[in-house]
Amino acid sequence: MNSLCAPQLEVRVRRRIAGAIGVLSTLLLAGCSVGPKYHRPAAEVPPTYKEVANWKQAEPNERNLGGNWWEMFQDPQLNALELQVNVSNQNLKVAEAQYTQARALLRYNRAAYFPTITAGASATRNRISNRRPASVVANGITYNDYQIPLELSYELDVWGRVRHTVESYREQAQASAADLATVNLAMHAQLALDYFQARTLDAEEQLLNSTVTQYEQALELIESRYSGGIASDLEVEQARTQLETTRAQAIDVGVARAQYEHAVAILIGKPPAEFSLAALPLTAPPPPIPAGLPSELLERRPDIAAAERLMASANAQIGVAKAAYYPTISLGATGGFESGVITTLISGPSILWSAGGSAVAPIFDAGRRRANLDQAIAAYDQTVASYRETVLTGFQQVEDNVAALRILEKEAQVQNKAVVAAQKYLELANTRYVGGVTSYLEVTTAQSAALSDELTAVNILGRRMADAVTLVQALGGGWDRSTLPERPECCGKLTSNSK
Repeated sequence: MNSLCAPQLEVRVRRRIAGAIGVLSTLLLAGCSVGPKYHRPAAEVPPTYKEVANWKQAEPNERNLGGNWWEMFQDPQLNALELQVNVSNQNLKVAEAQYTQARALLRYNRAAYFPTITAGASATRNRISNRRPASVVANGITYNDYQIPLELSYELDVWGRVRHTVESYREQAQASAADLATVNLAMHAQLALDYFQARTLDAEEQLLNSTVTQYEQALELIESRYSGGIASDLEVEQARTQLETTRAQAIDVGVARAQYEHAVAILIGKPPAEFSLAALPLTAPPPPIPAGLPSELLERRPDIAAAERLMASANAQIGVAKAAYYPTISLGATGGFESGVITTLISGPSILWSAGGSAVAPIFDAGRRRANLDQAIAAYDQTVASYRETVLTGFQQVEDNVAALRILEKEAQVQNKAVVAAQKYLELANTRYVGGVTSYLEVTTAQSAALSDELTAVNILGRRMADAVTLVQALGGGWDRSTLPERPECCGKLTSNSK
């Protein structure tokens, strides 16, 4: 066989590559992507929130919650703690790692857009049997075989299987990015809740300690009256019982206060032993919260965005399942060098190559493809139902917290009147007792009523702060759907603050 010179070989290789590219282009242009196009299913959205009526919202210049939404509470200690969540919270790090995994899976599947090229090298020494019947001439010879093979394989995405697979993983990566934003919002909101609960307990403890001081003064007065023969020992014990009971209440507050302090420490990534939360009694009511329109909620809650992206991913999987009904068309090529003498391995006569294509069509699989398609359709229907349920739950959470803030504001106004009345009742009872008109039992009753009303007022204020935080969380905490990465495989790590 006459060997080809290098220029002739190069021309032939170029021609065959050009022909392969032409065939590839024709097949891709003629191919079509099977499977349904994605359209976001409709979800029932009310025109306005039911509970917003008669509720004071933020002024127009306060409409945007912003990424650092906690700053609206104007609490420097809270602001400093919230910033530590982004750096040290372990739940947030878990969500970030999950997002990184989703991006890696997307890049892995995206590689199917390109050919796979492998290279290798081998060296063998062989001896053919003298009794081998198939090759009489070669019987008994010993020879060397040196090879440097190069192989290329490529699946033509004629029916869109690869495209739908990549699309599905891209939507999953976007859903993971939204999940990260959901965890971020939840961690910041939980920190604010624990912080305000601790401040509420600080206010309770301050009130109880102040009351203990008043009761100590009252006990001294009664003991003095008892020494003078004016009061009875029964009145002394009544005053002492009231005092010690209130002292016990003040001490008991420390249990829950310590637990909330420990919870804050964990949220900022510190051992409780290394963290201390300075006492700061809660005094101010929550700021007005901008609820916005229900239609905006679909774009402002990351959990709704995640549910919608999972729905799009499931829709793409239907296309993958449908593509299994069509032939798999692949191109392959092999080239390289082979020689029995290593010194002539890299030379023109040692070149070998082959190129071709294949198409594999399923004929019978006992209903496996149909079952796979049915499963993909059912999985999509499941994500649609989950998406709509997530939307409804979002509306419910907003309505719940708007109603709670509106009602608690009215309750606080009434409770403040009750506190004023209880204080007046206590003053009158003390005056009547000192004047000898009534027994000390009336004073202790008035004391209990006053303390109870004041504690209720403090608890209402704490509930208002908690509901304000949960309303911000229900509204998405300043997050916006536009922050989702369009191309997660090429984007850097999402920041914890999404806006």
